[in-house]
Amino acid sequence: MRAAGKKRGRRTAPATISARLSDHVMLEAHADGKIAACFEGFSIGLGTISAGAAERAQDLHTGLPLASFTSSRRSADKEIDLLVRRLARHGLLEYCVARNDEDLAVIEPQVADYWPRPARLGNADVVVLSRFAYLRRRGSDMVLESPRAGALFRICDPKIATAIAMLATPQRINQLRRQDGFPGDEFLGLLLDCHILFKSAPGDSGLRSSEGGDSLVLWDFHDLLFHARSTAGRHANPMGGVYPHADVMPPLPAVRPPWPGKKIDLAKFSAAHSQDLSPFAKLLRARHSTRSFDGQRPITLAELARFLDAGARVLSRWTRRADVGEDGPLVEYAVRPYPSAGANYGLELYLAVDKCDGLARGFYHYDAGGHALVPIDVHAQELEAMLTGGALAMAAPAAPQVLITIAARFGRVSWKYASIAYSLVLKDLGVVMQTLYLAATDMGLGGCAIGIANIDLFAKMTGIDFHVEGPVGQFALGRGVRSVGSG
Repeated sequence: MRAAGKKRGRRTAPATISARLSDHVMLEAHADGKIAACFEGFSIGLGTISAGAAERAQDLHTGLPLASFTSSRRSADKEIDLLVRRLARHGLLEYCVARNDEDLAVIEPQVADYWPRPARLGNADVVVLSRFAYLRRRGSDMVLESPRAGALFRICDPKIATAIAMLATPQRINQLRRQDGFPGDEFLGLLLDCHILFKSAPGDSGLRSSEGGDSLVLWDFHDLLFHARSTAGRHANPMGGVYPHADVMPPLPAVRPPWPGKKIDLAKFSAAHSQDLSPFAKLLRARHSTRSFDGQRPITLAELARFLDAGARVLSRWTRRADVGEDGPLVEYAVRPYPSAGANYGLELYLAVDKCDGLARGFYHYDAGGHALVPIDVHAQELEAMLTGGALAMAAPAAPQVLITIAARFGRVSWKYASIAYSLVLKDLGVVMQTLYLAATDMGLGGCAIGIANIDLFAKMTGIDFHVEGPVGQFALGRGVRSVGSG
């Protein structure tokens, strides 16, 4: 006897996964065999392919099944496979999941190396929706996404949303297959591959402690979403100074219009002349952003050591029991030259060095406790990508001499604080930024705060998952070109 409410549906036909060019992309094949992707006035060369492969590649405008070329040994299929993977690396593809010529969903990659790899599912497997997954309206579309996912899913069939709602509680695969509206193994396997679903142990409730290990348990949903969507590397949204609302409303004034009422003039209490200012006030007023650095006069290792000593070194240590009862665990503290929420000091400095007299070009971690730099072995192209990204973020003509990535050990803060952990990390970041500015100004060096950092690139360079430790900001440092700064 079947359980009440369960229906034995017909066997679900397998879904087809096809690669398709994004709407704004066109392929342009030339007589000499070269092929390029064209979009928004840009063109990217994709190599040379045969005339037959170029003709078949036009099917990418409507969709080309992955199975038709990824496992074939034919030379024409290998050409298509190479072309599709190059398009994927440039973020110019989406993937359609269809059954019986009807679209179930369209996959939009959010990271550069995404490729659809449906996870295998067995009858006894139990799956449940991740607590980081969410379904929302985007324009006229419904999208399913997660800050942990390498892709988002644009839902085309409303039955998919119903099936997803069922997965709020753990479901056994062999029972799901009997349901009308079962989305199919391929679709669930794709969600599993993107961490939108995860496998749960039999009898597990699928709650917070079941997913992803201790480092993920420490994250609240809104914090991880904010981190992944407000930094580069794990989403495909427009980012940075693109003026998204310039055609909607005028900019707000630089200074807030005054409140009505009688003013109390404070000018008579302030220093009348600049020479009467305190040294600290002079330092604050001298602070400015430097985006161009003197390639002929790099910062020295001695100066870098003094800079880090002044702004980031551990000054003292102690332990104290957490306020969770008499037998609370001992918590270690290590004070640095700036304040930190709850004295947690969860920020770390990583240095991408381009030019520093006395220090080899490379990537380093600053050991604040030992006041030492520790080299980290990274690929040359990754170091170059990080330095180039810093220059682009500043709209600078060249990379900074030293690019400091400020990374957070998130668990250091979220172990104690609920709901506000990530906001505290960002408040600490602001404090560190100002401290580094003042240290650089005091030494006659140039610095510039950078609000964008690539969390996926940092994860590849360090081998640390983006939710365990990751960048929240950057700071460019070096000897500035002698010109008036800004900011």
